[in-house]
Amino acid sequence: MCGIFAYLNHLTPKTRLEILDLLIKGLKRLEYRGYDSAGVGIDGSSGTSEISLVKSTGKVKLLEDRIHALKDDLNFDGVHTVHVGIAHTRWATHGAPSDVNCHPHRSGDKNEFVVVHNGIITNYKDIKQFLESKGHKFESDTDTEAIAKLIKHIRSQNPKDSFRQLVEKTCAQLEGAFACVFKSTLFPGECVATRRGSPLLVGIKAESALESDHIPVQYSADEDPSHPRHGTDINGSPAPRKKTSAMFRMDPDHTEEIRVSDEDSVEYFFASDASAIIEHTNRVIFLEDDDVAACKQGVLSIHRMIREGAAPDVSREITTLKMEIQQIMKGNYSSFMQKEIFEQPESVVNTMRGRINYELEQVTLGGIKSYVPEIRRCRRLLMIGCGTSYHSAIATRQLLEELTELPVMIDLASDFLDRNTPIFRDDVCFFISQSGETADTLAALRYCKARGALIVGITNTVGSTICRESHCGVHINAGPEIGVASTKAYTSQILSLTMFALVMSEDRISLQPRRSEIIQGLKALPDMIRKVLEQDSKVQDIAKQLYEKRSLLIMGRGYNYATCLEGALKVKELTYMHSEGIQAGELKHGPLALVDSEVPIIMIVMRDHVFTKCMNALQQVTARDGRPTLICEEGDTETAKWGMNCLEVPKSVDALQGILTVIPMQLLSYHLAVLRGCNVDCPRNLAKSVTVE
Repeated sequence: MCGIFAYLNHLTPKTRLEILDLLIKGLKRLEYRGYDSAGVGIDGSSGTSEISLVKSTGKVKLLEDRIHALKDDLNFDGVHTVHVGIAHTRWATHGAPSDVNCHPHRSGDKNEFVVVHNGIITNYKDIKQFLESKGHKFESDTDTEAIAKLIKHIRSQNPKDSFRQLVEKTCAQLEGAFACVFKSTLFPGECVATRRGSPLLVGIKAESALESDHIPVQYSADEDPSHPRHGTDINGSPAPRKKTSAMFRMDPDHTEEIRVSDEDSVEYFFASDASAIIEHTNRVIFLEDDDVAACKQGVLSIHRMIREGAAPDVSREITTLKMEIQQIMKGNYSSFMQKEIFEQPESVVNTMRGRINYELEQVTLGGIKSYVPEIRRCRRLLMIGCGTSYHSAIATRQLLEELTELPVMIDLASDFLDRNTPIFRDDVCFFISQSGETADTLAALRYCKARGALIVGITNTVGSTICRESHCGVHINAGPEIGVASTKAYTSQILSLTMFALVMSEDRISLQPRRSEIIQGLKALPDMIRKVLEQDSKVQDIAKQLYEKRSLLIMGRGYNYATCLEGALKVKELTYMHSEGIQAGELKHGPLALVDSEVPIIMIVMRDHVFTKCMNALQQVTARDGRPTLICEEGDTETAKWGMNCLEVPKSVDALQGILTVIPMQLLSYHLAVLRGCNVDCPRNLAKSVTVE
């Protein structure tokens, strides 16, 4: 939920102002992950014997202002050839947003150790109680402060240990999910980062070209997988040693000291998300759970904290990001959300690109191709997600049942875990997550994987935990999504699941006319989305009629029920107005009591197989003095006359109609938020990537 950014420059002279600007820019890129408070930690103005911490509640801009107000104390003109700076933007879980609860947290008054942390430490109360009994005094309400004070305590017990060893021993005592970056006055110029359950990656910017596309993983002598103990079995041969550059050298005797063979300058960037790194470098390493990345004398080494059952990987790949800096800029739009809504004609094309041959009416999903025969033999499909991702499962459930002829279960990940749901070896479980890091979805994935089910990941983030832990999957290719409220990822998730249904039905002769209809509908979809977006000004006029209201009801059924839920969620997220998505068939079972002339109502009435039933619901609403705004098909004047306002969307295949009808709801929630003075990209109390349960 929080955003971590750290920067280490080795033999790369930077002024203190340049270092602070780098940290602030990194935090601004990560602000969608949390914006309650922010802070930075850099070397003191007098040298590496002290660490200066600057913190501020509120958004990163307020932290930036505070830093500039302290420019004399911070000595902006000072130059560092080697320096470590850490920064953090917070989404509060333990303790209210305040300067004292803000990260980085420190081990004591002298700031010997400081740490930034993303996640939740579930046993922090036990650690805190133990440390208080040893005389440590806590100044904040956070779980993170326990980490900083614990590493200081472990240092007092193990004064000869290296920085990396201290971090390993500290993390061995922690329970829960975390990504941490540590800095210390006792180890100047060194930085140690680790993760378990929360995302963290390392960016590398070197003066000379990297000689290797992998970095070796080091183990202690008795846990090195290439040197098994006497009498142990070796499954397969050891991985061949890859050519490695001096920056990533592994000592042949596995000693703790890392020696640099040349004096190349290098910069390292640690971040929760690639969006904070891409403007500096496109070469990154995605850390795995229990990896410890240590930078010492400009050399990066990765060590493993081996835990029972963990597979001993021997290297980490250096990945080249394909993200462009323009993708994470607002351009001419007022907010990222507005930009992402208007990017949907392009994002849906990117989702389908290279996967659909419209002439031959063939669909190919490379990520699951080899698993399709196994999926066809399965007992049932389970679709599991949270929030918007869960709604994409609802939106495609009917089509999946129709084209696969398999039972399809849909579940909220949190509820799925609460029930101890029976899972069988011949189940296929889909886990849908934009970030690929959603904590509840990830926990559900591990639950199903442990029971032998086939795991399919549907994510928008290459290298994410769900990507890596799935057997196979589909990358939705929607491009970076910065706005907290998901828009283009939702429509791309629907498309990805629709394409999966088309792959599953390609050998069913009786379903070929239906497949053909949907594939031709997909071909026309980008132009239809553009036509819907042309109604932006009309949606804005409707928003002006509604923005002072206290509640909003959204009704529909069939393929558009998911649109009602997703539209209501967007209104809640962005405007803080009560909103409810109602299945129109349930109207007489309670919700009709809410209808009167004052309650704003939006109804989605399309000319599909449930049109007659939707018209019945519409007439019931108007008979109770309801004054609904309608979303209906282009040219449907008969339906339009029943509404106070009407938004028309082009006619498409029923299974794709939900993509077109959700866009007016996205636009409406955006305009309502603007009119109510809300921050569109950063709604209160929310964050983009939900990495805590």
